Amino acid sequence: MRIETYGQQLELTPALNEYVETKLKRLGKHFDQHCEIRVQLSIRKPEHHADASVNVPGQTLHADASGPTMYAAIDILADKLDRLVIKHKEKKQQHAPLPLQVGDNEG
Repeated sequence: MRIETYGQQLELTPALNEYVETKLKRLGKHFDQHCEIRVQLSIRKPEHHADASVNVPGQTLHADASGPTMYAAIDILADKLDRLVIKHKEKKQQHAPLPLQVGDNEG
């Protein structure tokens, strides 16, 4: 899993970068394959804003969050992404093709 973090009109400190990686690493447990996460941090006065896109095979998931501090926004974002990924996996499992049974409908 690759996490790319950048700031929009905001200096990205090593502490913020490490916090984002720590929080979003838990998403890796949901994937068997490689995925990429792009996180954008910005300040939209008076709130801090975090925006992320997760590229999973076949789809891109997107979430954003705002909070009074950047750390709070990142926490909310991580929770939203976790729910999105779980929902995506459940939807994918529900639409798995059913095995074809021959001879059941002959009459």
